[in-house]
Amino acid sequence: MFGFSKLAPIHEFKTYDQWRHQFMQRRMRLGILFGLLYLVTFLPLDTLQYLTTGRNPFDLLWILTNLVRIALLLVCLRLIRHNVYQPRHIIAVFLLASWSISLLHRFHETYVGLASNTPIAEPDLFSWALSFITQATLIPVGWPLHLISQLGVLVYYLVVNPLLGLQVVTPGLHAASLLLNIFWICCICNCSVYFYEKLSRENFTTNRQLLEAQEKSERLLLNILPGPIAEQLKQSSDIIAESFAEVTVLFADIVNFTQMTETRSAKNVVNFLNQVFSRFDQLAERHGLEKIKTIGDAYMVVAGLPQPQENHVGAVAAMAVEMQATLAEFNAQTGQNIALRIGIHTGPVVAGVIGLKKFAYDLWGDTVNTASRMESHGVPNGIQISEATYERLKNCGDRYGFHPRGPIVIKGKGTMLTYLLEPNEQ
Repeated sequence: MFGFSKLAPIHEFKTYDQWRHQFMQRRMRLGILFGLLYLVTFLPLDTLQYLTTGRNPFDLLWILTNLVRIALLLVCLRLIRHNVYQPRHIIAVFLLASWSISLLHRFHETYVGLASNTPIAEPDLFSWALSFITQATLIPVGWPLHLISQLGVLVYYLVVNPLLGLQVVTPGLHAASLLLNIFWICCICNCSVYFYEKLSRENFTTNRQLLEAQEKSERLLLNILPGPIAEQLKQSSDIIAESFAEVTVLFADIVNFTQMTETRSAKNVVNFLNQVFSRFDQLAERHGLEKIKTIGDAYMVVAGLPQPQENHVGAVAAMAVEMQATLAEFNAQTGQNIALRIGIHTGPVVAGVIGLKKFAYDLWGDTVNTASRMESHGVPNGIQISEATYERLKNCGDRYGFHPRGPIVIKGKGTMLTYLLEPNEQ
């Protein structure tokens, strides 16, 4: 009914001022509600007193004053419910709500003093203390705002009343005592708000730093592990191992890279690999493939894990073709003549995370070994695929061409039938 809302998590706020703005909105709703309940609970008692004590006009004025206060608080509550986006707007609502409670009380004191035989604006330290302390407790931010609210009441009471010919100190009460009591009520309230906000600002800064550090570690973790595996690792310390009935693995290797490193500086070698492999990373992300690792100048990706992929063979074939095209563009841009061998095989694997330090997500099984052999026994600027991969790709229409290499001897595998994959001209 009253539009209370949970304070949004700290990560949704970029600055402390944004957080404080929403905090003030939320707490002002609560403060206004308390003020309304306070006034409404006293309204029957005030009415009963008016009816049973000879219908004193001053009592009637007090009832009307409280009705006006209730109406103003309802206006403030409606403004808060419809969100006050600008800081200056929420300041205006804060002061309106505050002065509705505290300043209207002083207006009533002035009228009673002017209309009575004793021209005294009776000071009510209890109401001052209650309103100021409640305000500082429920909305403990923006101490200058609290000070303005208090000064508005004090300036009216200590300046306007004397100008109207009213005494502001009850006979028998020392003026210095009144002023000191008012001073210490305001001082304690404002110091409380100041120190709370200082602590809140420090807490916000610390939380933001922790959040930024966490986001950075999350990004680093996702650069090492696939997203689902990273989540699983965070939730449990158990060994992560899964079997996949069919995936497609790609290995790529730069031809004669060892000889290249002998004539280049270390910085030049690293920069070269970074440029080439960064392009490959973009291709892997575009095709939904999972980069597993780089080993020297070798690049390994897989499709079909950790999340199943319906056309994992087609995705890997498309990436392989684009890898060769990308390297050709790189050669044209840099004036180099770099060649790439690519090998692809399809089959079952086991995947998981191993190690306690510098852990990595890796694959094992004959499928991985065969894909690696497809690459190492391939040809420069060629894409060699196994018979298993060919069987799944041959029904892709006229998108690819396949050139049988004939049975060739593969180290550790014996004689195998392999194919060279080439894109057909569209």
